[in-house]
Amino acid sequence: MIACVAAVLAPFFIPATGFFDWFNHATATHPYIMAFFKFAILATLGEMLALRIREGVYNKKGFGIVPRMMVWGFLGMCIAMAMVIFKSGVPVFLASLGISDLPTIQATFAAPQLTWGKVGIAFAVSVLMNSIFAPVMMTFHKCTDMHITMNGGTVAGLLKPMKMRQIFNTLNWDAQWNIVIKKTIPLFWFPAHTITFILPANLQVLFAALLGVALGLILALAGGSKK
Repeated sequence: MIACVAAVLAPFFIPATGFFDWFNHATATHPYIMAFFKFAILATLGEMLALRIREGVYNKKGFGIVPRMMVWGFLGMCIAMAMVIFKSGVPVFLASLGISDLPTIQATFAAPQLTWGKVGIAFAVSVLMNSIFAPVMMTFHKCTDMHITMNGGTVAGLLKPMKMRQIFNTLNWDAQWNIVIKKTIPLFWFPAHTITFILPANLQVLFAALLGVALGLILALAGGSKK
């Protein structure tokens, strides 16, 4: 698995391959299709690594790698959309508070050099996106996980109607609220996505997908392992 992750990431650090130029062009021209594949591959790898830590295997009956990739791909497009909305909207919101005029805020946020002003704006974008969008997205993702498991981890099962009342009644809300939302959002996602929004635009969605791998490992380690 480590070799697989290295193989996926290696082209980004080997300029001679020409992959990075293609990646930049594809991200600019097809941002949501690229977001689909970034999250489908990297976030699913994170879930497989988390399963390996918890139970000693990368896959098991009912886990549903392909359905999880499909869900992560869809969520990746939603996350890319949310990033565009909040990157555009938060500077307008900050200007409405009288912090500074909108052109100055936008220029500071878009400037290539790292300044405290840019960090502050990136932090504001991260806090608002993760406070408004992330809880809904994370809860929906948990529901899809349960739906995949309930239907045997098959693609056909994923396409069946979700039994939302049953899922909501059996969802572990204590863990969902006290760990996923109350702890990972402020302690992990606020600072992590601050870094995301400081990066060049063409790398932001890729870095967000890599963060999914990191969070999967963190949660698996925090929860212990069976083997």
